[in-house]
Amino acid sequence: MTKHHTYVAIMAGGIGSRFWPASRSARPKQFLDILGTGKTLLRSTYERFLRLCPSDNIFIVTNEQYTGLVKEQLPELTDNQILAEPSRNNTAPCITYTALKLQQLDPNANMVVAPSDHIILDETQFIADLEECLAFTASNHALLTLGIQPSRPDTGYGYIHFDKNSAGSNIRKVLRFTEKPPLDQAQAFLASGDYLWNAGIFIWKAQSALEALAIHSPDTYQILAAGADCYNTPEEAAFIRRAYPTTPNISIDYALMEKADNVYTLPAHFGWSDLGTWASLHAESEKDESGNSINAGPCQLEQVSNCLLRLPKDKLLVAKGLEDFIIVDEGDVLLIWPKSEEQAIKQVLGRIGDEAFL
Repeated sequence: MTKHHTYVAIMAGGIGSRFWPASRSARPKQFLDILGTGKTLLRSTYERFLRLCPSDNIFIVTNEQYTGLVKEQLPELTDNQILAEPSRNNTAPCITYTALKLQQLDPNANMVVAPSDHIILDETQFIADLEECLAFTASNHALLTLGIQPSRPDTGYGYIHFDKNSAGSNIRKVLRFTEKPPLDQAQAFLASGDYLWNAGIFIWKAQSALEALAIHSPDTYQILAAGADCYNTPEEAAFIRRAYPTTPNISIDYALMEKADNVYTLPAHFGWSDLGTWASLHAESEKDESGNSINAGPCQLEQVSNCLLRLPKDKLLVAKGLEDFIIVDEGDVLLIWPKSEEQAIKQVLGRIGDEAFL
């Protein structure tokens, strides 16, 4: 399978509320330089995939309110490479829409679907793994997902139970998926060696995905396939604006991956984080001798350890006696929150009535 038939769809439509107050509904985390590298997460993800296929073959799926941000950060893309969702209906509709569009462009399209906000530490290995997956899906009617070797019994990830017998080089058959298990089950999964984290990165031929969606998610497929003649034409936007909001709100895992019998995985080792929370950013960031991740200006710290500190470069931070805290200063909002309780930040957002802060 040549690069000519390889396509990438980057999903960049989420709000990223767990990274509040840096991530806001008007400018979510994928459009921010969360890692302090000088590049936004979206830009970094796009540049990573240039090692896999040409820029012309990279498409961004986002909410229509963010098309301006996508164009601002990825001026190389044409309007046709930006798929604008008029509503947030989860991943099954957005992937179905993308597969139909790419299938119309290229009947031999072999595609990667990936989020815009993941950390990949070993990009060379990541690209090599994807190339192996693409070679497999090019010659097999298969739905493939990357699995990450778990390093801890994390209850925030979905798990993939896989058959250790090879289905082709390093490819393994998926036996079943388990969503975010309780701690004792996650510990058993880790001990067994038969489970992987579900990275939410999918590889398949567009045709294979569409045939499976037609069987397992007919409501979504039929609504969006009705406009097949509109894709990649001036009529596409009007059709999507009309039809897309009527699709079911369902993830690709529930709509397809947990139902199909031709699902495979590749156990990967490229250093991965889904960068879903401030704590995950702290875990993946460089730290000082006290375990603090600091993206800030001058700091005077005493007895401060295992904290994430994100402040403007022109602000002096003076702190004492803090352990395992998140401190994020965005000018109009100052967040000081225990890292161990960060899941409750979303509940606080529900109690904030002023849209200017959300």
